[in-house]
Amino acid sequence: MQILKNKTNIDFIGKRKPAVFLSTIINLAIIVGIAAFGFNLGVDFAGGTVVELKFNHSITAEEVRQRAQKGGLEDVSVQNIGGADENSFLLRMGGVTQLNEESATKARAAIEGLGNVRNVYPDLANGIVNFRSATALTPDAIKKAVEGTGTGVQEVRELGEAQGGGFDYQVVASGMADKVYSALGQGLEKPDFEQRRVDYVGPQVGKQLRNRGIMALLYSMVAILIYVAFRFDFKFGPGALLAMVHDVIMVAGYYLVTRREFNLTSIAVLLTVVGYSVNDTIVIYDRIREDMAKFKGKPFAEVINIAINDTVGRTILTSLTTALSLIGLLIFGVGEIFDFAAAMLVGIVVGVYSTIYIASPLTIWLDERAAAKEARQAGPIDQQPKAA
Repeated sequence: MQILKNKTNIDFIGKRKPAVFLSTIINLAIIVGIAAFGFNLGVDFAGGTVVELKFNHSITAEEVRQRAQKGGLEDVSVQNIGGADENSFLLRMGGVTQLNEESATKARAAIEGLGNVRNVYPDLANGIVNFRSATALTPDAIKKAVEGTGTGVQEVRELGEAQGGGFDYQVVASGMADKVYSALGQGLEKPDFEQRRVDYVGPQVGKQLRNRGIMALLYSMVAILIYVAFRFDFKFGPGALLAMVHDVIMVAGYYLVTRREFNLTSIAVLLTVVGYSVNDTIVIYDRIREDMAKFKGKPFAEVINIAINDTVGRTILTSLTTALSLIGLLIFGVGEIFDFAAAMLVGIVVGVYSTIYIASPLTIWLDERAAAKEARQAGPIDQQPKAA
């Protein structure tokens, strides 16, 4: 299939300086934005709870969200999954247990209200409240007091008599999934939904996933740099690396500006964009290497411009084919599928752009620098007086 019947002769390289300047400004703005505002981290990285529910009647995501908020779930994200007639939803909430700063304060006051209580220590990370009472208390009384504040209790542990006097207790808060069940079932004789799946991600696990995702991205970029350096001349490697970094920053900018959730799917998008970007770059690099042998004596910048024009039809065809499939996902996809498709579209556009206006200009600059260095070294020799 031929998109362009006649060979193009567009001066891509002639516009490299304003393009590089604009790209630099945008990339710096994105980096500053990430440092100042950060990403909207999803449950995968920030930690939290994901609950999958299926309703036995037709209902919208907005109606589910309103019911959840009415039942006391303020910070909840509702996402439709599957077809519209399946009535299945994912509810995402921050925190693993119902114990947070606000509920811990109320639980502390309720426990202290039991009398003769000291050393009340809420452990928010584990969803536990530890305390010591001067007199023995019944687990039922403790549970009733804490649940009266709106915090569910999974169990009350009697830790026995302390050496310094008194009795130690531990209140284990219920998980967020229990709160979802009670909030959405409020006012109903029988729940109109079933709970299909519950996933908990603690803050430490989320941090570990985030760090490993970033390391996977860095390792892949280093491996690609090594591959390009061995396959081509050394001056081609930095251009490919800079193009990859540029594309990653630009796609990260999509998540920064739109405030869509940044999660493990986002890492998958970035890894895919890195692969797509370097693939397009290598295709042009191959043609540059061929044209260098074909057009000996021509300036290097002109050779690169010829190579880009030779491959522009292939680039349009490949990018358009991938973009069409992503547009289908944008139209029919929801939630993370939509985010994946949208971010990939951004990645395709900036991937094509970076090959022409990021990788190629850096390669030209490195070639010019190497030529200038050779000229400086050869200069004194050429200026020596010839022997009589």
